[in-house]
Amino acid sequence: MAKEPSTVNNVEKSLVRAPAAANSLEEAELLEQENDLLATGEQQLEIEIEEDDEGGAVINFGSETEEIITEFDGNLAEVLSDDELSDISSYVTQSYQDDRTSREDWEDTYSKGLDLLGLRYEIRTEPFNGATGVIHPILNEAVTQFQSAAYKELLPSNGPVKTKIIGQMTPEIENRADRVKEFLNYQIMYEMEEFEPEFDQMLYYLGNAGSAFKKVYFDQQLNRPVSKFVPAEDLVVPYTATDLRSADRVT
Repeated sequence: MAKEPSTVNNVEKSLVRAPAAANSLEEAELLEQENDLLATGEQQLEIEIEEDDEGGAVINFGSETEEIITEFDGNLAEVLSDDELSDISSYVTQSYQDDRTSREDWEDTYSKGLDLLGLRYEIRTEPFNGATGVIHPILNEAVTQFQSAAYKELLPSNGPVKTKIIGQMTPEIENRADRVKEFLNYQIMYEMEEFEPEFDQMLYYLGNAGSAFKKVYFDQQLNRPVSKFVPAEDLVVPYTATDLRSADRVT
């Protein structure tokens, strides 16, 4: 009976001494030996950190010096080697070409659809000289009707923004929601001068191409949000992507 406490204590001490990264007592002993070497100075590294005026830092590892850019928007291309930049460039270019190849059928169908809008006249020699080149504008009419109906629904005269209160409603919260709605509608319809024409153009392309995109960002020069229409042919993603958030690439 006297040996039990001794055995338990030995096990407890081993568990206490074992580093968190060890999966067994054998690994713990090896890690402990490495820590002992570091403690005796046999593998110590002299590290010095010098901050510069531009928000970066120079870290000295003994005789080796490596500059680390700590700025959030720092240009990483300035610190990468030419070989690394070449590898990245090749990867990005090849990936873009692969994405373009994956949607070749869509691009072909889209380009043919533009010819079927009936907006231009062709002088044909097939099947004989002088054959009519007129295409009935029924497709263009359908796209225009979609554009008109979608415009009324998505951009009404009082503005596109609506608010919804989740949770308990109080007069204070309702007044706050009304202020948010009025301000955003004012900003979109009056301050963002490009929003309405870009939105109208986007709806026409959406009906014809099946996909359209908007790029919304804050413009530092205008000091306000900006909303730009991006045609589907100008934005390349892998054809199997279901949405931009989960897409491997957006070019």
